[in-house]
Amino acid sequence: MSISVGDRLPDATFSRLGPDGPEAVSVKDLTAGRKVVIFAVPGAFTPTCHSAHVPGFIAAKDALKAKGIDEIICIAVNDAHVMKHWAAATGADAAGITMLSDAGDFTRAMGMEFDAPAVGMIGRSKRYALMAEDGVVKIWHPETGRGCEVSGAAAMLAAL
Repeated sequence: MSISVGDRLPDATFSRLGPDGPEAVSVKDLTAGRKVVIFAVPGAFTPTCHSAHVPGFIAAKDALKAKGIDEIICIAVNDAHVMKHWAAATGADAAGITMLSDAGDFTRAMGMEFDAPAVGMIGRSKRYALMAEDGVVKIWHPETGRGCEVSGAAAMLAAL
């Protein structure tokens, strides 16, 4: 069962590459006293994620900030090295989008894990977007199709 509006985000830790190597980032620290948008993708450099989902949030960054969003965070079940290189390749780092690696704990706790062994994806995240305020889900957009219409930036802007 997946998370719902009104639920508290699960306690989990993401990772990212900092100047001195891998750094742990807790969900609690990311969300405490803040309004954040988190969107999850099945994998870095995969077609829809790379060409539509991340670019949509980059383009909408200023509009989301104008609606009171403190931080926009992309997560994927990829390692921190991959996420850092993907952030550079998409321009997400330059745009100020936070790209974090989930070892799968957050994805499983959210009830959003899936496997697609034919394309080498095991324990990956289904596509979704949410807005949380102080760690509580206020907007929940699990993707229903193969694209990112439900979980994309335009849908989030419309819901805010």
